[in-house]
Amino acid sequence: MHVMLLPCCVLVFLLPRPCFTAPTFMPEAAGSPSTEPQVDLKLATEYLQQYYNLQKEPLGRMRRSGSTFAAKVKDMQTFFGLNATGVLDADTLEVMGSPRCGVPDVEEYSHIQGTRWDKNVITYSIGSYTRDLPRNTVDSLVESAFSVWARASGLTFVRTHTRNADIMVEFVTYEHGDLYPFDGPRGTLAHAFGPGLGVGGDTHFDDGEHWSAGETGFNLFVVAAHEFGHALGLKHSRNPNSLMYPTYKSSHPANLLSREDVTDINALYSRATGRPGHVPRYDWSAQYHPWMSGPLPRLMQNKCAPDLTFDAVSTLGDATFFFRERYLWIKHNEQYDIKEGPITNFMPKIETSINAAFWVPRRSTAYLIHESMFWTVRGSLVKGKPRALSHFGFPAWVQDVDAAVHIVKTGRTLFFMHDIYWSYNENRRVMDFGYPKYISEDFPGVNETINAAVHKEGFIYFFVGPQVYKYDYTQKLVVGVEKANSWLGC
Repeated sequence: MHVMLLPCCVLVFLLPRPCFTAPTFMPEAAGSPSTEPQVDLKLATEYLQQYYNLQKEPLGRMRRSGSTFAAKVKDMQTFFGLNATGVLDADTLEVMGSPRCGVPDVEEYSHIQGTRWDKNVITYSIGSYTRDLPRNTVDSLVESAFSVWARASGLTFVRTHTRNADIMVEFVTYEHGDLYPFDGPRGTLAHAFGPGLGVGGDTHFDDGEHWSAGETGFNLFVVAAHEFGHALGLKHSRNPNSLMYPTYKSSHPANLLSREDVTDINALYSRATGRPGHVPRYDWSAQYHPWMSGPLPRLMQNKCAPDLTFDAVSTLGDATFFFRERYLWIKHNEQYDIKEGPITNFMPKIETSINAAFWVPRRSTAYLIHESMFWTVRGSLVKGKPRALSHFGFPAWVQDVDAAVHIVKTGRTLFFMHDIYWSYNENRRVMDFGYPKYISEDFPGVNETINAAVHKEGFIYFFVGPQVYKYDYTQKLVVGVEKANSWLGC
């Protein structure tokens, strides 16, 4: 028996038509097809045939299938949250003309493909490259796209240089051997096959498109991350904030995955056991070192990447916490093991990134800040609900800070934002008079935006991009520079 494995995803760019006038089609019922431009009707018919199972019919039979056409339009409008009228209005045509992935939307709606890799270590290989980007840039973007899923799950992606990898990544044009040819510039962008043997998992990009690492052309990182979701077994989402939403968006958030995406990938793959639907939590109740107890989740997170940066760094008890987006590394000061995973694994109440963090030893309390709110962590537990940053006495226009650090000797907590900083008196719990001040004036040598800061052994360590400045607070002098990832043993 011959079995054909259909591609899981085809990203398609359909050119918007110059005029979107409504209505362009009324089902015959009551009527016959609209007299509006046939180009819009052709666009809609091809779209519905590809994504909503509208049956192809011989020319001239459209009149008799008007009610079916309208029903398919309604299905499409319902999927995208449009007004389900069955009429090709401007909003409907605009969605139909948007870049999108080619998985049919008429399949039974489910986030889960129903197939998955039967392992948590998945190999990939790049067989051919685009002409638009340097090879090392493609390597980096592909690795970053896999890391999006690795950070949210128990999966590890390992690159090989053979043709036997689970996921083969190729840049090809037109007919390329899988029965799903590409069509040149501004058409089909890419497609991916679901998990399985042979071509299962393979992901192809049309090299007839213009690929970039930025906002021009099509962003390879964003498209690849979406396609790899399908290669792992995920279907489309109706949530516009989801990476698995069908249409391509040129702008994207710093955190590509929505909460829905994270939930869905963990429903297929488990960190600890490999059982679908099981997302383990790690025990914070150990008596001596709650941060370091329990198993170490082995996730693909390239902590030794030369350009690694952190959003926040803070000591918490006998450990140092390193935050990046919604990911966390925990390094015990007297041990070599590093515990890592999504922040929610360790702090289920915190479902956001952390922008700044500091530790007040005399209270055995840490404060974790996200934009205009902060959480209080005492012992190993997040206490209560988040509170407003204004609690510290900031003026109303301050809605976030870049970094924070507590200086035990002075009893002050310093908050840094852009090129200014504040000093907060922890004893009196008020802001010191005369602030904010300029960072460059009080911290000579620190002339860039501070990403994170931590106080250790009498020095302040400023994390600036991928570097760390060791700052002598007494002498007002930078006394050393090292790589940020050296703090994780790299």
